[in-house]
Amino acid sequence: MSEANGTSAAPAGKPRQGRIKCVVWDLDNTLWDGVLLEENRVTVRPAVVEEIRRLDTLGVLHSIASRNDHDAAMQRLEEAGLAEYFLYPQINWNPKSGSIEHIAKSINIGLDAIAFVDDQPFERAEVSHQLPDVLTVDAADVPTALHTPEFQPKFITDESKLRRHMYRSAAVRDEAEQEYAGTSEEFLATLGMEFTIAPAQEEDLQRAEELTVRTNQLNSTGRTYSYEELDKLRQDPDHLLLVAGLTDQYGSYGKIGLALVERAGPIWQLRMMLMSCRVMARGVGTVLLNHIMRRAADAGAQLRADFVETGRNRVMYVTYAFAGFQEIERDGDRVVLQSDLDRIQPPPDYLTITVH
Repeated sequence: MSEANGTSAAPAGKPRQGRIKCVVWDLDNTLWDGVLLEENRVTVRPAVVEEIRRLDTLGVLHSIASRNDHDAAMQRLEEAGLAEYFLYPQINWNPKSGSIEHIAKSINIGLDAIAFVDDQPFERAEVSHQLPDVLTVDAADVPTALHTPEFQPKFITDESKLRRHMYRSAAVRDEAEQEYAGTSEEFLATLGMEFTIAPAQEEDLQRAEELTVRTNQLNSTGRTYSYEELDKLRQDPDHLLLVAGLTDQYGSYGKIGLALVERAGPIWQLRMMLMSCRVMARGVGTVLLNHIMRRAADAGAQLRADFVETGRNRVMYVTYAFAGFQEIERDGDRVVLQSDLDRIQPPPDYLTITVH
């Protein structure tokens, strides 16, 4: 891939493995041969379908940004058995950069986690200019461009294979919320949410590593942990590695939280705390944190937490502050916070908490 053919190069430095979370596709002369509004029939490209299905099994999502007639395009995708693969498709006459921004916001991922595939140099250039973090790909390069490390996660977990279905459930859930006439808290009470907390088991570790790699906004330190590091920590009696999950009447959110506590001595240190962005609007952001606070209080220990400003995780600092943590040390971007264990908040009434 090169600038000459309208495909933007990867960011400077070594490509980050698995950084692409969603591929956004053009339609005419990209996903299919021909122009839908000019021809009686367009032919879906088998090689593109193969790539869509392959990436879907890896947990990479798909969407559409196409200048086209929405109903006609969706009908063709339905006929080809492909419509179910695309989340929040943007089929309209607007600039494609705007459509991609809408998709990123709807899925709740960063623009640097998106790749855009289009056959037209003008469209790729428009997106590159407006959204330089997006990786643009010439449709002619699809057979090779989507096989780079940026599209290949280190692990393929059971959750990876179900990711699209989780997001489709989320879309139905979001639509139900928009149509609900009551308050946000009243709507949450209708969901029947169950939040589970358990010590990490060996079968959780692939997803645990994936969470540290994929979670940016709700990661307290921005640090990633390898499978091997996590396995060693979960077996260390001086550390507590916890995983959290969430389900409701629409389905499972999967494993959505991870915390690492060093507890050797009278002061427990919360070394890492993260939550999936998928649950930001579900009112569960402090549940795992409050559970750790209660365990520290029951053990007669103080609780401190590491926080490292990454430029994207400010919401985690706010989460700590909301839970009663205050700064006691600061060295540049690195902060140590201490908890007031007399201010542990009860869980929301609309949530069932199960601790294993």
